[in-house]
Amino acid sequence: MSLRASRLADLDLVALAERLGELCRERGITVTAAESCTGGGVASAITAVAGSSDWFETGYVTYANGAKTRLLGVSEALLAEQGAVSREVVEAMVAGACHDSGAELGVAISGVAGPGGGSADKPVGTVWLAWGDTERVEAACHHFAGDRAAVREQAVREALIGLVRRLASD
Repeated sequence: MSLRASRLADLDLVALAERLGELCRERGITVTAAESCTGGGVASAITAVAGSSDWFETGYVTYANGAKTRLLGVSEALLAEQGAVSREVVEAMVAGACHDSGAELGVAISGVAGPGGGSADKPVGTVWLAWGDTERVEAACHHFAGDRAAVREQAVREALIGLVRRLASD
């Protein structure tokens, strides 16, 4: 099954997770997710797929900064300096998740889902995502529209699309 990247956004979350599973099985790798504002949405989409335990063993919901430090090794100094919703923090989150879980590829998400919590620099809908492993990481900032549920769903979708794109291009 070959899906062009432009068509990925049209798929529902389970279909994206199914495609991710196909690619992981083809390459013999596992993935992990380190989530903050999505509260386990990526892990939920992945585990909705029967047999996902073949390629997904561990997910992290690190909603509080203390959990990011304790479970993923994100330094308190980095969190204080950059804030949880930043490129640097999601890059550290994905590297930490891959290191702890042993997964070959991961995604990390941290953002402001709303309705409160936004600022002039990081308004509601600001979400940072990072994809990679312990050595190579790529991050992107998105500004999603809508209410809390919409922001979270769009972030989960973008996380899955990013994982599929990275595996499909290898």
